[in-house]
Amino acid sequence: MHQGRVVFGAIEEVVFGHPATEAIVAQMDRLGTRRAFLMVSGTLNRQTDEIEKIKQALGSRCAGLFDAMPAHTPREAVIAATNAARGAGADLIVTVGGGSITDGAKAVQLCLANGIDDIDGIERIRVHKGVAPEMTAPTVRQVSVPTTIAGGEFSAIAGVTDRAAHVKQMLRHPLAVPRATILDPAITVHTPEWLFLSTGIRAIDHCVEAICSRETHPYADAQAVKGLAMLADALPRVKADPADLDARMDAQIGTWLSMGALAAGVPMGASHGIGYVLGAAFDVPHGYTSCIMLPAVMRWNASANAERQMIVAAAMGFPGHDAAVLDAFIRSLGMPRSLTEVQVSPQHFDAIAEQAMRTNWIPRNPRKIEGPAQVREILLLAA
Repeated sequence: MHQGRVVFGAIEEVVFGHPATEAIVAQMDRLGTRRAFLMVSGTLNRQTDEIEKIKQALGSRCAGLFDAMPAHTPREAVIAATNAARGAGADLIVTVGGGSITDGAKAVQLCLANGIDDIDGIERIRVHKGVAPEMTAPTVRQVSVPTTIAGGEFSAIAGVTDRAAHVKQMLRHPLAVPRATILDPAITVHTPEWLFLSTGIRAIDHCVEAICSRETHPYADAQAVKGLAMLADALPRVKADPADLDARMDAQIGTWLSMGALAAGVPMGASHGIGYVLGAAFDVPHGYTSCIMLPAVMRWNASANAERQMIVAAAMGFPGHDAAVLDAFIRSLGMPRSLTEVQVSPQHFDAIAEQAMRTNWIPRNPRKIEGPAQVREILLLAA
């Protein structure tokens, strides 16, 4: 008999297929907010007119702008954005950019609500040993316009990097999730191909680790299997024709579905656990960590969940196969497939394995991981 608990999060609307500029204005009208603080991609701001169009449309309702959030959301940039948003008197944060910006705004919401104005203060609101501390709920919330497809805009979790410790730490609060997410495929055409496609593999990683989890259930499966099918179909179409907005829209909707299982309580596994460490300690982009680790994790897990892996292959259009089809699929998109390609060598494996054991996801991997030696086995498969 299935057992579980599905919590419907605090996201209120997902708007898809409408131009971002008019959708942001409509959300401000709906929410009755007057002072939007924009947290945006520096590249979009400096090299395109997309952000200027949004500023023009908002007029006096644009209270300020921050465009200096590096990859992996370092604490220093979170505090800089928090102080700027506080100074601007923001009553809404609007993000336009990738996952690091989305996560940054989630962290800013929590910093604003809890009076945090320096990097040490983040220690008070971060998750410790899997438990989020008591904190004041955010009242300045976020509307997100994602330009990548890793899916963080559908999650109440933020990853923030402590650069001093080289560790990515989790912040979590039910109201950290954006109030609304706007999926506009047109604004993603500026995203570099490697970034769009690799974050698409990150979304596939959400689907695959959910489908293969021992803790999944039919509600989660329905979203993960459909999301995987849409992503597996859409990503090659985007690579073949970067101007294909229908393909980009399908990839965005597939990403939305990819986050359903996680929101419904299904944990991720070793690919995500190891990926967190590779990102924080070696600055490997999130999408690349999934490209490299997911096939290796599936090979290592095969003895424990071969039947579930066949569901993965069938959703990707290869009935009767196992999840080994991921390898060829990722290669076909021109993505890296080994740790060597991202300058991570076997001399680092012991340290990576030790750190990965301390992440939230390694203990939930479907094939039991008893200790660092088994994480090292997975790393060797990805070497």
